[in-house]
Parts: sequence; structure tokens; C-alpha cells
Amino acid sequence: MTSSSIGNEQYKVTHSNGRHTFFADEPEDKGGKDTAPTPDELLEAALASCTLVTLRMYTDHKKWDIGKAHIVVLLERTDGKSIITRKLNFEKTITEEQKQRLVQVAKNCPVSKTLSGNSELIVEIS
Repeated sequence: MTSSSIGNEQYKVTHSNGRHTFFADEPEDKGGKDTAPTPDELLEAALASCTLVTLRMYTDHKKWDIGKAHIVVLLERTDGKSIITRKLNFEKTITEEQKQRLVQVAKNCPVSKTLSGNSELIVEIS
């Protein structure tokens, strides 16, 4: 669970999960002070983190030496639709078969499943 709050400082949000405190903000051109990642950048980072950890777990289990893994995540909104692109590359050469399997593994990380699945968003006010 993450608990978040916003005060009068436009538009800085403080988040806490009980172990860590982190922030979100908007860029200056949107009225913020650009002191932290935007909410969209945090979403991109969550997907990137989940994808990389899932891939590392899988490749460690398979004993595949992929070296360092790198990902770029881009969230774009066009015509009322969100498109999220993940671009992966690996330090070591991988086979075509490994590449195809790793694409499937990436699609099955928990955050990927949440974003592409049948999620229900509930808002309650107390």
C-alpha cells in the first residue's frame, strides 16, 4: 500500500509505503517545480523495474548469460488511447529463440499484466 498527500506546493506529491518516501511533481511548463518524476514517469519506471526484475529472475533461473539488461519505456497518448512501448537490449548476444521467449516473459511481469489486463479502478471518499 502507498499513502500519498499533496499540500499547497504546486504540484508536489509525497508518497510513502512505510519503508520509503518518494515524490512526484509536474514540470515547470505545467505549473510544477520539476523536483521529481511526473506521475507518467513513475508509471514508466514501475513497468521498467518490474520488466527488468522479471527478466533477471527468468534468465538467472535458465542460467542464460545476458549481461546487463537495459530498457526504455515510453508512454504516449493519442486519440484517447495509451500506447506503452518497451525497448529492451542486452549486453550479451542472445539467440532468436531466447529473444522470443524474453518478449513473452516481459509481457507477463505483474505490472504488465495489470496494465494490459482487466483492471477495475475504484475511488472511495471518506
